[in-house]
Amino acid sequence: MKIASILENQKTENRIAITPEIAKKYISLGFEVSLSENYGSHLGIKDEEYTELGVLISNDEEEIITNADIIVQLGLMSDDKITLLKENQIFIGVLNPYENKDKINNLVKKNINTFSLELLPRITRAQSMDILSSQSNLAGYKAVLESFAYFEKAIPMMMTAAGTIPAAKVLVVGAGVAGLQAIATAKRMGAIVFATDVRMASKEQVESLGGKFLSVEGAENLETEGGYAKEASDDFKKKQEELLYETLKKIDIVVCTALIPGKKAPVIIKEYMIDNMKAGSIIYDLAAIQGGNTAHTKVNEIIDKNGVKIMGESNILNKLPTSASNLYAKNVFNFVSNLYDKDNKKINVNLEDEIIEKTLMK
Repeated sequence: MKIASILENQKTENRIAITPEIAKKYISLGFEVSLSENYGSHLGIKDEEYTELGVLISNDEEEIITNADIIVQLGLMSDDKITLLKENQIFIGVLNPYENKDKINNLVKKNINTFSLELLPRITRAQSMDILSSQSNLAGYKAVLESFAYFEKAIPMMMTAAGTIPAAKVLVVGAGVAGLQAIATAKRMGAIVFATDVRMASKEQVESLGGKFLSVEGAENLETEGGYAKEASDDFKKKQEELLYETLKKIDIVVCTALIPGKKAPVIIKEYMIDNMKAGSIIYDLAAIQGGNTAHTKVNEIIDKNGVKIMGESNILNKLPTSASNLYAKNVFNFVSNLYDKDNKKINVNLEDEIIEKTLMK
């Protein structure tokens, strides 16, 4: 079996899907690993580190793709590379079905087994493959650092002979994996942290990290069986808006993390709420790539709305590519291992396996 990966478009993606550590694991399973030339050089990984393990390095990406049984990437390849994929090949990545529906449908029509890893079910057996958790954890951490870098005041409370500087107040919208890491990071840096989420189960997790959970009176638990947030009722949205409106008046920094996999991000922070925030406040929107949680979010731009800075990047993990690649590569290896029939040395697309059935694009 041949597994391969080519270098991502460096303008949009700095992560890699196969690190030397993981290449060694694929080879020990019996795979032949092929990578494009200078695959990890931007992360300080020389080609020699791969070739010493037995990895094949080539400057012919077309040959790499056409000869592979499995191609693993971060996202969809460029159109000219996608056309090289053949029937019965396996393509694995984070494919963003919301944005790339037509391209993915074309792959499915060509009978290419296309797996989108953000659709993994939230079950115990899939935890080691859960790219949303591993990548979101890093994203939540980095979002806090980025927003603090733009905030023009000190974060912790400081008592000096000249007077006291109050601690910054941070609100985290959405207490999933990214949100919980954002809470923990902001708290460690001395901020007073508040959080809100439609899932009532999040309250205990938020409070265990030292955050204050803001809950709507008579709140309903909006959690799917899979552990994700689901769409709120109109009544809940109205009550949540009222609570947010009052809370945001005293908040310095907001980190938005609310996402529904495969769908447009819900707009939670409306224009009239931003109008009443303090000048100098910061909003970092991790949901920017899926439309954003605010009324003014624009991808890769900093919007100044009456002194409130609103920002969100297309890929914040490009700022932590080495750590993110290490975790992503391990997630993908565990997913491929689940697909691989070790006894017969072949891939088994077993649709009775919930992990395979949920991630296979149909």
